[in-house]
Amino acid sequence: MDDGDFVLEDLTVGAHAHGFGRNAQGQAFAFRVRGSTLHVEVYRDDLDADVPEKSDVVAVAERTVNDIDLTDARSIAALVRDAVGQARPVESEEGPVRALLSRIGTVIDGF
Repeated sequence: MDDGDFVLEDLTVGAHAHGFGRNAQGQAFAFRVRGSTLHVEVYRDDLDADVPEKSDVVAVAERTVNDIDLTDARSIAALVRDAVGQARPVESEEGPVRALLSRIGTVIDGF
């Protein structure tokens, strides 16, 4: 599902809806529904791993799913699009020096 620059690459509907895509800035994100809450994680720009780690998460959002039809892909997509757009930055548990060294290590490993 493509809405301008927002792209849902995978969307599974139902009580345990989940999927992934890219936001307008090109960052990867993933979402899942657990209970009555939609959880969204937005990952860092230079993500090169197929399976992101906790340290790759740069923003998160949560929304209630009580008012939407979880069997309707359009309803889920709209809620996800809004949540991704309003995701709040995550406070890094590591200091700025460790974060920089981690990213440099990722670049070096890519060579």
